[in-house]
Amino acid sequence: MSEKELLSGNEAIARGAWEAGCAFGSGYPGTPSSEILPALTELGDCYTEWSVNEKCALEAAAGASLAGARSLVTMKHVGLNVAADPLFTLSYTGVKGGLVIVSADDPSMHSSQNEQDNRHYARAAKLPMLEPSTSQEALDFARLAFELSEHFDTPVLLRVTTRLSHSDGVVVVGERDLESAVCVPEAEPAKYVMVPAHAHKRHVVMAERIASLREYAEATDINHREDGDGCMGIISSGIAYQYAREVCPQASFLKLGMTWPLPEKLIGEFAVGVEKLYVIEELDPYLTEQVRALGVAVEPLPESLQIGELSPARVRAALEGKDAPFHPQAELPLRPPQLCAGCPHRGVFVALRKLKLFVTGDIGCYTLGALPPLQALHTCLCMGAGVGQVHGINQACGEKQSAVAVIGDGTFIHSGISGLVNIAYNNSPSTIIILDNGTTAMTGGQDHPATGRTLRGEAGGKLDLVALCKGIGIAHVETIDPRDLEQTEAAIKAAVESNEPSVLIASHPCVLLSRERGQPYAIDEESCVQCGACLRLGCPAITSHEISDGSRQPVIDPLICIGCSLCAQVCPKDAIAPGGEAQ
Repeated sequence: MSEKELLSGNEAIARGAWEAGCAFGSGYPGTPSSEILPALTELGDCYTEWSVNEKCALEAAAGASLAGARSLVTMKHVGLNVAADPLFTLSYTGVKGGLVIVSADDPSMHSSQNEQDNRHYARAAKLPMLEPSTSQEALDFARLAFELSEHFDTPVLLRVTTRLSHSDGVVVVGERDLESAVCVPEAEPAKYVMVPAHAHKRHVVMAERIASLREYAEATDINHREDGDGCMGIISSGIAYQYAREVCPQASFLKLGMTWPLPEKLIGEFAVGVEKLYVIEELDPYLTEQVRALGVAVEPLPESLQIGELSPARVRAALEGKDAPFHPQAELPLRPPQLCAGCPHRGVFVALRKLKLFVTGDIGCYTLGALPPLQALHTCLCMGAGVGQVHGINQACGEKQSAVAVIGDGTFIHSGISGLVNIAYNNSPSTIIILDNGTTAMTGGQDHPATGRTLRGEAGGKLDLVALCKGIGIAHVETIDPRDLEQTEAAIKAAVESNEPSVLIASHPCVLLSRERGQPYAIDEESCVQCGACLRLGCPAITSHEISDGSRQPVIDPLICIGCSLCAQVCPKDAIAPGGEAQ
């Protein structure tokens, strides 16, 4: 009797890879992909690691594949941008052990800076792409992806989206296939050394592979018809198929599990059998444009459908010819994101706001410093970009520093180091503040090289951030405590005024990681003048209520306060103290 388990899409991918005999797993944490590698680690019998960044992860997995190991790489959609350099050439070299790359896209940007549609990568890099629509398919397609990778000598892209990654479903699980064994790599320069003479020949091989993949796409049952009444035909894939199926149970469907290359004959035959043909897909008109390029008429849908996640309501509205804009859940009370009570980043942003500096930033918890009431972060482009941006700003604006950069410890290691090397090399008068909270916080508290702990819970080489920065060539490197506002402000001011390359390491553990908790603070209402200085910290432990004269009286919730003391440091009347005892 088959065993059944309730698994999220991410857990099902891990299970499918494990059952397929995956022996190597690498990646970089990023929502919505973060849970895949920890789940694979728990299953055992597979080496796993958090890599420094996605490019390193893919290159390491390519090496493991070269040795004969079935290998899995996981990342969020923007992570594939970082890994794109090796990705495109791996399409030429092919693989030895199966190589599967998970791209977890994030429609509606639940935790991302853009909504890019990574289906385009499959077409551009000429790699097969599979798109599951349920947890069961996530497991099955992961297993299938390894088989296709080895059969067609190619990496395979497995694309999921947030809704599938984080939704649970009943899954029939199987046993581990131990046939995929690691072997010694064999020298094949003509296949793996991509100098032009070899690459020209491999390009021909790749073209032949694509022709074979097109034949497979026509025959595989992961691309299949579901006949309905014939009045309406719908082509769909992934989670969008589930929404369309719910809205139009009577329609005929062409469900695509492989979205590159497309089964062109199957699409043409399906279109002939329906009166009206629609394509339901999230984000870009990726399928729509390719179907129309085949000469097949597709009914137009509102362009507003290309923004944000789909839902049954949006699909229904679009099929009824109505505009289908994306709107967040308006019926829920607004809960703007904010830094946690006691977050060590808060002190840095308070000081930066006071000094009225332009601040370039990166991806992480500290992007919340852009929001009221802190409002002390002014750019967020991509991982590591803040370091490059601050260099450009300061070089463009003249001798005096006009901007500083903030970057998390994990993000700095991911892609900030090369930017800092550029600053040192060009003697840029720029200050970089590394917000070192000892974890990759926003994606769930994963370890990284500066923590000295690996994904597998083992001790690893611990990166010394001070020594690294000095080794790069930065003379002015200082470690500060971001909870000491006076020290923090003075250090930032001195670094900026030094007009030389500078790094400040604002070091204090993430409160969710350390679980530290001091005595809660309280406000002496008789001494308080309702100036609002404590409220401007944006601490979730501090709220206010209206009093008789119409002003707002701040109050500290002792259940949320962890005793970081920042509120006491900014109070001009010494009306805040532990336990409410004003000084």
